[in-house]
Amino acid sequence: MRVFLVGFMASGKSSVGKKLAKKIELPFADLDKYIEEKYNSTIRSLIANKGIDRFREIEKESLKVLIAKNENIVISTGGGTPYYFDNMKLMNDSGTTVYLEVDIPTLVDRLMYAKQDRPLIWGKSREDLTVYANDLFSKREKYYLEAKYKVSGKDFNMQALISLLEVEA
Repeated sequence: MRVFLVGFMASGKSSVGKKLAKKIELPFADLDKYIEEKYNSTIRSLIANKGIDRFREIEKESLKVLIAKNENIVISTGGGTPYYFDNMKLMNDSGTTVYLEVDIPTLVDRLMYAKQDRPLIWGKSREDLTVYANDLFSKREKYYLEAKYKVSGKDFNMQALISLLEVEA
């Protein structure tokens, strides 16, 4: 079973993915971490040095590699992964997609205090971040909603997610 976690940045994909993989005894991969290790660079540096378009191509190639190498895995994707190319279709065709839904005010709170360096929001004030998140979310949400399942990333319930996935098994 392949499980793909999708959602906006700071929706909890990496945290949930690690815990889910452990609970259902599958390997875990964070797509961004995979890319950083493969290219020996941070996402921020890759975008700065290669440009956003090349980064999105690298992201798509990396997603395909993880799918090809792993029949059973939990993969947390980047917030933009479903939006680009045919990535959402690829994930839906290759496994079970789960959208971690979180409201904008919660996302902004999480992003304001996130310790991880997020290149798309660096240096933004709360007000700027709220405007930016609303704009970006409005473009990406329709792709997130193509996921097979939608669960709350704010009030996440692991057992409810596992129950959904048991139906797939």
